[in-house]
Amino acid sequence: MRKVLFSFFLLFVAVMVQAQILEPVKFKYELLKSSTSGSVIEFTATIDKGWHVYSTDLGDGGPISATIHIEKMVGAELKGQLKPVGKEIAAFDKLFGMKVRYFEHSAKFAQEVVLKSYSYQIEGYLEYGACNDENCLPPTQVPFLFSGQLTDNAGDVVASESNDKTAASEKTVIGGADGVTNIEVSDKIDYWKPVVNELKALGEQMPQGDMSCIYIFCAGFVGGLLALFTPCVWPIIPMTVSFFLKRNKDRKKGIRDAWTYGASIVVIYVTLGLTVTLLRGGNALNAMSTNALFNLFFFLMLVVFAASFFGAFEITLPSKWSNAVDSKAESTSGLLSIFLMAFTLSLVSFSCTGPIIGFLLVEVSTTNSVIAPALGMLGFAIALALPFTLFALFPSWLKSMPKSGGWMNVIKVTLGFLELAFALKFLSVADLAYGWGILDRETFLALWIVLFTLLGLYLLGKIKFPHDDEGDRVSVPRFFLALASLAFAVYMVPGLWGAPLKAVSAFAPPLHTQDFNLYQNEVRAQFYDYDLGMEYACKQGKPVMLDFTGYGCVNCRKMELAVWTDAEVSDMLKNDYVLITLYTDDKTPLSQPIKVVENGIERTLRTVGDRWSYLQRKKFGANVQPFYVLLDNEGLPLNKSYSYDEDIPKYIDFLQTGLDNYRK
Repeated sequence: MRKVLFSFFLLFVAVMVQAQILEPVKFKYELLKSSTSGSVIEFTATIDKGWHVYSTDLGDGGPISATIHIEKMVGAELKGQLKPVGKEIAAFDKLFGMKVRYFEHSAKFAQEVVLKSYSYQIEGYLEYGACNDENCLPPTQVPFLFSGQLTDNAGDVVASESNDKTAASEKTVIGGADGVTNIEVSDKIDYWKPVVNELKALGEQMPQGDMSCIYIFCAGFVGGLLALFTPCVWPIIPMTVSFFLKRNKDRKKGIRDAWTYGASIVVIYVTLGLTVTLLRGGNALNAMSTNALFNLFFFLMLVVFAASFFGAFEITLPSKWSNAVDSKAESTSGLLSIFLMAFTLSLVSFSCTGPIIGFLLVEVSTTNSVIAPALGMLGFAIALALPFTLFALFPSWLKSMPKSGGWMNVIKVTLGFLELAFALKFLSVADLAYGWGILDRETFLALWIVLFTLLGLYLLGKIKFPHDDEGDRVSVPRFFLALASLAFAVYMVPGLWGAPLKAVSAFAPPLHTQDFNLYQNEVRAQFYDYDLGMEYACKQGKPVMLDFTGYGCVNCRKMELAVWTDAEVSDMLKNDYVLITLYTDDKTPLSQPIKVVENGIERTLRTVGDRWSYLQRKKFGANVQPFYVLLDNEGLPLNKSYSYDEDIPKYIDFLQTGLDNYRK
């Protein structure tokens, strides 16, 4: 356990220092026409210091040899084999136990091609292996596509640069206007043409966010209920209610003041939610929810609060803040004094409510909704204010209210474990969005298994923290909670070998980050680039399913593991459609920023995610995820879009309707 946590700490420190993905090799490729028919495809690589790229024909049992793979060839044929060009280094490799050949600093490979007809097309990829003294990249592909017509100008060059960060993380991103791979796109079809009216003609309605208003409100309400049982809030309930009842001999006036007090709490927290939105805006909140610094801040904050809940130290706001507000409340009268009392409660309880509020605001930020934070805070505030109002209405209930004691510390420590679990989610979101690769799925699940096992042991009294009573017996509710926690830990164990684990799909990293995966029914996108995916679908004569998703999208992961894993859905996505997945929060920088005009305002697209988010807004008039839309080979919709709904028969009907319309 200590080794696991220490290793995790070292990985986290490494990320904080470097915070970038390995990209030691950058390839360019060219089609050089040496005559009217004889040509050569030339691949040229720039290699970082300390790394090397292996040459061709190294034999079985060795490293990945450089090989060329042709997927489609029209009007041309290969002549001979792929040949290394330039100075090779030959040496005995102890790791593979054989002699190998490789390039350092730079590498070049050439493949002769004979162009046999007036029009030609060559599509495929170069696969290569690269290592340094400590690490090796997975087999990496450099996709290429050449098409055109023969000319009399010898030496014409068709060139493009592959500088694709996502290729190193096993994505087959191979194209687009972002400069990653600049292929020749047909000028006859405008794949970016808006189709909002066509979607409306198919019965499209305004897409809903990936969280409904009811869900957001309920999430806030549950958070408020949890806050009630923390040591910062629970003891204040009887003291505050008694204060109001003693302050006013007239019970009706006391009840009225208590209602005012509860309403003041609601106003304070709803104002907080509105302030967050107005300062950042709906889309800015979504961008912030996958920002590295933002997620790392919440990760560290939750870890610190968890340590405080375990009893390592106490977190309190400066006493002069609450004292100043409290004295101001006593010196005033009327509604202002009641409002200041509510504000005092908010300050005093911050050390317990802060993590809950922060987590809630981050979760609802992915909805792109302006009202989402305020709605979540409304649910939170109502739950928090409800007992003050009810106990004021029915004072006799105070006598039956349990006294604070050891049970409250148990709740506090339990919240500490849950905060550690949620802290890993924030780290995971940043890890996925920036492609660091430090918290893959099995690492995440291993840490969760350990956390919930320790929580179960704590609830059974096997682990003690500084503020726990020594002689406490395990109550029946506590025993059942321990049973649930331990059962949940056991449930997650098969996930280490690739089981979908639908119950935690909203929190765990996606399946494609799993290093060791025995699960065979996973659906992966064929393309992560819109333009190239559409070109490929057109050539193959297949419809497209466009999947707008995000690394921080909770319901996207639910759909992928609860719906896409269905046998019929999986078969249709793999065989009947070309699946193109576009991450709208991908932080990979574009090779060159792109300026666009949207709603009369000039904007700059700086990342791959910016580009796909702009495509979704421009073409489909939507900005929520998950967002699924079926397209024909001209980029026109085949059915109305589909958002978050785990109804498998409904999803199958969505796909089948698109297929039927395509075949017509």
